[in-house]
Amino acid sequence: MILSIFTLLHVLLSLLGILAGFVMVLGLLSARRLETGTAIFLWTTVLTSVTGFLFPFHGFKPSYVVGIISLMVLALAIYALNGRKLAGGWRRTFVISSVTALYLNVFVLVVQLFGKVPALKALAPTQTEGPFKITQLTVLVIFIALGILATTRFRKEELRAA
Repeated sequence: MILSIFTLLHVLLSLLGILAGFVMVLGLLSARRLETGTAIFLWTTVLTSVTGFLFPFHGFKPSYVVGIISLMVLALAIYALNGRKLAGGWRRTFVISSVTALYLNVFVLVVQLFGKVPALKALAPTQTEGPFKITQLTVLVIFIALGILATTRFRKEELRAA
């Protein structure tokens, strides 16, 4: 019972983080730093990664690698935002690390969808099949494009904070 409540909390944090992340990216694409959306994204994504380590699994799982990378990228984004105030190259560092953290969350979402949704699981039961690979490649290409666009559009020093 407690594990199912914890799992629900973890999933809700993840989904809220993804939603807030897309809001943050939309702000970056319009050269605006949406402070509330950014804060919600960063902290729910940190909590998603941290809670992922608290599940009762034995052994070292690939999800731990994603969680460790996510936490490192998030630490960089938070430092660029709060520690360096987006000065100079830290603005670009913030954008790249934030978009990367969002990508990792969406990457895990796709893994979970293909593992839990029966129709998707039937298409790629071992997640080595074409539909899974094509989906993950498409997600990666979309996030690379978003990262490039956000980096070029969120480069001005005089940004409107919302």
